[in-house]
Amino acid sequence: MKFITTPLAGAFLVELPQHSDHRGFFSRFFCADTFKAQGLDYNMVQCNISRCNYRGTLRGLHYQTAPALESKFIRCTRGEICDVLVDMRPESPSYLQHYTVILSADSNQGMYIPGMCAHGYQALQDDTEVMYLTSCPYDGAYEKGLRYDDPHIGMQLPIAVTEISDKDQSWPNITP
Repeated sequence: MKFITTPLAGAFLVELPQHSDHRGFFSRFFCADTFKAQGLDYNMVQCNISRCNYRGTLRGLHYQTAPALESKFIRCTRGEICDVLVDMRPESPSYLQHYTVILSADSNQGMYIPGMCAHGYQALQDDTEVMYLTSCPYDGAYEKGLRYDDPHIGMQLPIAVTEISDKDQSWPNITP
């Protein structure tokens, strides 16, 4: 695995090595020892799969606060997404900065998201699927969220948002 730094402290784009032959390919998605050696949260305890039926669907931006801090490792397994992170750690040098990256089933890349970074993604194709590992089970009592169109973030998505949950649309704007 190759860990590529991003503008957000502690967030990494992860290139997954492929071993290919005439049958297809094999790639390791996650290895606790490799993540530990990189100094990342390696105690992943939950695996989730999410599907977006329609291009333009936005999920997020979500994060959990202490004591339920949640690191994530995400990979698009079908279709293509615009993956979005916002640093919500007040002590971080990249506080309130955002980072976006296009992930696809064909790119063989994943995104490591440290705890207290809000995360979401937009489907860029119909029938897009995402798999992600989390270091803490979901606990709604500690969930927080951000609006994707918050002017304090200044994030630009590649296409118009066509589907979004009422919950994700109702998060308040941040007050820096």
